[in-house]
Amino acid sequence: MLNLRPLLSFTCLLLITTSAIAAKPEGKPTVYKTVGDRELKLYVTKPADWKKTDSRPAIVFFHGGGWVGGAPGQFTEHSKHLAEQGMVCVQVEYRLLDKKNNDPPVICTEDALDAMKWVRSHAKELGIDPDRIATGGGSAGGHLAAYLGTVDQGKQEISTKPNAMVLFNPVYDNGPEGWGKQRVKDRYKEFSPAHNISADDPPSIVFLGSEDKLIPVSTAKRFQEEMKAAGVNSELRVYEGQGHGFFNHGKSNNRWYNETVQEMDKFLTSLGWISSGSK
Repeated sequence: MLNLRPLLSFTCLLLITTSAIAAKPEGKPTVYKTVGDRELKLYVTKPADWKKTDSRPAIVFFHGGGWVGGAPGQFTEHSKHLAEQGMVCVQVEYRLLDKKNNDPPVICTEDALDAMKWVRSHAKELGIDPDRIATGGGSAGGHLAAYLGTVDQGKQEISTKPNAMVLFNPVYDNGPEGWGKQRVKDRYKEFSPAHNISADDPPSIVFLGSEDKLIPVSTAKRFQEEMKAAGVNSELRVYEGQGHGFFNHGKSNNRWYNETVQEMDKFLTSLGWISSGSK
């Protein structure tokens, strides 16, 4: 009998995640990469008093959608909020996998790496500090944000490793018992952040609903414990009774959006990246 569980898992993830991605991306589109005849864009949101001579903290957001759906826009409200706190925010468009096959997310990770490389290499013209760039994302976008922070890329002329990670229900365990195993199969160590934790990883904060059907709380606790064992600060916020995608703007009268944003602000403040009137 055909096993439909992997297909249903991807379908549910896509529906849950993309149901809240109705917003358009904020900022002027900028091409960061061309693949064949397709231009991949990123969208930059800047503070109202931004100047090219600035050296501000920044965050690069990746949308969710199971690697097969979604589009930039999921983090538009987050970007507008953080821009008000003095940060430069970037939302990334990346190539999506074909739902008809089980290819691993190679094109997704390639685009995430290239987007991060573009942002850091253009730090001066973006008015950002190249040593204060975070990654952020939700679900499969959270995987990409965590992938950049954990999976070793070897020696690079321009580092793609972020300086902090803000992860919303990230599918960051892709191992034999984790999410996405039908795509990564025995190559999970190439893609799974949970299997690539090391002492040089950046500090992180993770947001998760206790009733998330795709990411057990035990997975998030284990990630936190292993990060701390490696000497890396990792914070975890679990929200009782909440499922996958609970944090998205527009859901539950923005109760959980507001609560998670408040905790995100505290985390970034603890790094010294934002504060009242921060530039």
